[in-house]
Amino acid sequence: METVKQKTLNGSFSLFGIGLHTGLNLTVTFNPAPENTGYRIQRIDLEGQPIINAVAEYVEETQRGTVLIKGDVRVGTIEHAMAAIYAMGIDNCLIQVNGPEFPILDGSAAMYVQKIKEVGLTEQNAAKDFYIIRKKLEIKEGDSVITILPDDDFSITTMCSFKSKFISSQFATLDSISKFDEEISSARTFVFVRDILPLLQANLIKGGDLDNAIVIYEQQLEQEKLDQLADLLHVPHIDANNIGYIQHKPLMWDNECTRHKLLDIIGDLALIGKPLKGRIIATRPGHTVNNKFARMMRRELRNHDVQAPIYDPNIEPLMDNIRIKELLPHRYPMQLIDKVIAMGATTIVGVKNVTSNEPFFQGHFPAEPVMPGVLQVEAMAQCGGLLILSQLEEPERWSTYFLKIDDVKFRQKVVPGDTLLFKVELLGPVRHGISSMKGYVFVGDNVVAEASFTAQIVKNK
Repeated sequence: METVKQKTLNGSFSLFGIGLHTGLNLTVTFNPAPENTGYRIQRIDLEGQPIINAVAEYVEETQRGTVLIKGDVRVGTIEHAMAAIYAMGIDNCLIQVNGPEFPILDGSAAMYVQKIKEVGLTEQNAAKDFYIIRKKLEIKEGDSVITILPDDDFSITTMCSFKSKFISSQFATLDSISKFDEEISSARTFVFVRDILPLLQANLIKGGDLDNAIVIYEQQLEQEKLDQLADLLHVPHIDANNIGYIQHKPLMWDNECTRHKLLDIIGDLALIGKPLKGRIIATRPGHTVNNKFARMMRRELRNHDVQAPIYDPNIEPLMDNIRIKELLPHRYPMQLIDKVIAMGATTIVGVKNVTSNEPFFQGHFPAEPVMPGVLQVEAMAQCGGLLILSQLEEPERWSTYFLKIDDVKFRQKVVPGDTLLFKVELLGPVRHGISSMKGYVFVGDNVVAEASFTAQIVKNK
């Protein structure tokens, strides 16, 4: 089991441009950040330079972009930047901006991606905490539906119907997040001519032009109204009979608009706070339904803060009972790990099948058998010992001993018939023969016990 580490930027970078809705000259700077801090946005133009955590529950407006609001502090047009840092594998980043929105740049995520590639990423010590989808989850908003299904990777299929005779229904697919740069990042934002006047009346898109958006003219207007729009967009007048795209640059793909919708989904789902492993199917997505989906996923995360490992009894174990006996000195009735099903440099997953024949049930308790909590902690420690010893030369010549146990919690009884999954993680490098670990015990999807413990590696006499 390979342990994927968190990443942050290798240095800082800045981008400059016009705000789409405010028309302001804006600078946004992306900085490295400590592990486990996630994405945070700082308004450096305001007194006290307040910081907003970039999470879904702070999204208050979704009319033509994603706007975070906390108290009197707001920051908008963040979705393209968030899509870029999420898709490029950044887990922790402090973003500083000198105004109420990010610059629109070219209307895509391409410039963010290019800067990230130039600066590079650095690996951090903490493990990357994926949220693995175990069951179908779905949210609906009018005609819009977003569904996520279990999968080994992260992928998105987006289907859009634009209610237009000129631009028909389209779909776009991203099979792997690793293809974001090549297939999605350059897709530009778009707007229909019929929607521009209401946006202008709402005091939006003050910084919009044909360099940062695809404008679609698909419903004929009076020539006078079209001329007014052309003046607002600073483009030459066109014949009102010429239905089509109004643009300086040709489309990069026939389905560029739907690819941009997919880009927006990634940006909005970056506000979940954890990378996902699952397959998303989005029908007629938009910022409103995207945010509702992200909020639903945030609730799922709170309900399952620590996920149980995936256990398939048909897969051959990494360590069977015989190999465990070679590494650990424990014997019946104190060998409490039956097999190891996954292991990486810092994490191990072990299994114990609890049966009615366990000797401790004779006295604990005859009328209501319950596995003693102290033995659950001992089993976690044995799992951690297997992780450490497996990384030593001649592991049979060493043993591990408890030095300290902290933060022990028992959440649910363990009874005959339960299958226990033990997940133990090293909290840092082993130093001077001392290791610190965090362990969890699962029955099904539920955490039944957890503990932090420190152990010492001692050479056998």
